[in-house]
Amino acid sequence: MAVKIRLARGGKKRKPYYFITVADARASRDGRFIERIGSYNPNTEPATVQIETERALHWLDCGAVPTDTVRNLLSDYGVLLQKHLQKGVAKAALTQEQADAKFQAWKTEKDAKDAKQLQAKQNQAELNKKNALAQEVAYNHKRAEAIAKKQQAATVVETPATDEPAQEATTQE
Repeated sequence: MAVKIRLARGGKKRKPYYFITVADARASRDGRFIERIGSYNPNTEPATVQIETERALHWLDCGAVPTDTVRNLLSDYGVLLQKHLQKGVAKAALTQEQADAKFQAWKTEKDAKDAKQLQAKQNQAELNKKNALAQEVAYNHKRAEAIAKKQQAATVVETPATDEPAQEATTQE
């Protein structure tokens, strides 16, 4: 039996939510599965991924093949690195402490990189907000000047018009 680790879709129309499942390769996408080992929500910013790493490692060791998308999620989450390090421990190339230290170093480096990317996104959003506000202020100022010119032109035109009826009234009497 070929076993795959893949996504099963859930959620509403145009609002997908995926479960990371272990299933027989012959089963339908949302059909029968062996075990649900996590979830993936691409609707949030950044996307939310929850994986039971112990169960994912178990199924990978048993020979389950992840799909491309799930492979990327497992890689980002560090499950594939843990599997690689565990192979090194099994071959006596590393001790368990060394493998744990390497994983923790990778995890802290990745967390720092993610925090830096999040900070850069927030800074860009603030900069975009400031630019939009500056453009709006400039547009409002330009519009106010145009309105002032129109009002000034209207008062110039109205002033001679009000004088003429007054003169006509005096001449008729």
